[in-house]
Amino acid sequence: MSDHRQQERRLQELREEFAQRLEAVNRDLSQAHSNDSEEQAVERENDETLATLANEAQSEIAQIDHALNRIRSGHYGQCETCGQSIDAARLQAIPYATQCIRCAEGQLHAH
Repeated sequence: MSDHRQQERRLQELREEFAQRLEAVNRDLSQAHSNDSEEQAVERENDETLATLANEAQSEIAQIDHALNRIRSGHYGQCETCGQSIDAARLQAIPYATQCIRCAEGQLHAH
């Protein structure tokens, strides 16, 4: 269980990091645009990039929240697909992984 406590702390730190990124992106998105039409075109492109970054941060936060809930429910480290244990090295690399490497690779090949 101590491993899960370490992972829980790590996940909470990651969540805070993504939340800060999301906050910064949202701040940037809320800034007014220039009156210059050429500058506005560049700003709109930047807004699209920022919106993509915001969506990615929100997705990461959702995955982290799911992992934290799995820790609390006692299912952390168990593959959601096959029920087998997720390798510790995989959880170290991707602490919010929900599938063992075999199931994750199988899902990639299915698409």
